[in-house]
Amino acid sequence: MAGEAVNSVNSRAMSKSRIAYEWIKARIGDGTFSPGYRLVLGQLAQELGVSPVPIREAIRLLEAEGLVTFERNVGAQVAMVDESEYQHTMQTLALVEGYAAALAAPTLTAEALARAKELNDELTACLADFQPSRFTALNREFHRVLFATCPNPQVLDLVNRGWNRLSGLRTSTFSFVPGRAHESVAEHRKILGLLDRGAPATEIELAVREHRLATLDAFLAYQAGRH
Repeated sequence: MAGEAVNSVNSRAMSKSRIAYEWIKARIGDGTFSPGYRLVLGQLAQELGVSPVPIREAIRLLEAEGLVTFERNVGAQVAMVDESEYQHTMQTLALVEGYAAALAAPTLTAEALARAKELNDELTACLADFQPSRFTALNREFHRVLFATCPNPQVLDLVNRGWNRLSGLRTSTFSFVPGRAHESVAEHRKILGLLDRGAPATEIELAVREHRLATLDAFLAYQAGRH
C-alpha cells in the first residue's frame, strides 16, 4: 500500500511538472516569454497554482532542450538568440525536414493534404493583419502535417528536435523579416502543388530544403544589415 501511495504521489508530481513544462514552452513558442525573459520560479508557481518543485523540474527539461539557460546569480531565462546556433539548426533542419517530407509524401492522406491547404489559407489571411505569434503557430502546424507521417522514426526525431530548438526564435524571425512571411506562403503553395501531382521524392525534398534555407538567408541578410 505504501508503494502505491508513493507511486500516486510521484504520478501527480510528474503531471504537474508536465503541465508546467507545456505551459512555459507554449509561451516561449508564441513569444510571450521572449529571449532573455527571466523565469522566476515563485512567480510562475503562483500563476499555475503549484509549488516551485514542478516549475523547477519543467525548467530543467526546457534547459535540456536548449530553450532555457541558467546562470548563477541570474537564474533561469529564455535562451537568447544565438545567430550561429540558429544558422546551424536551420541548415540541419533543411536537410532532415526535406528528407522527412519526401519520405512522408506517399503516406500523406487526402485529408492531411486538405488540412495543409487550409492552414496555408489561414496563413495567407494572417498577412493582412500580421501577428508573428499566430503566423508562427500556424506555420509550425503546416509543416508538422507534411512530415508527421514520416515512416523513419529517427529522421522524425531529428526534425522534432530541430523545431524544438527553434521554438524560442520563430516569432522573432518573422518579426525581424515580416516580408519573409509573404514569400513563405508562396513557397508553401509550390510544395502543395508538388504533393498534389505526386511529384518525385527528390523534387519534394529539394523544395522543402530550399524553403527552409530561404528563411535562413532572409534572417542572415537582416543581421548583416544591422552591422
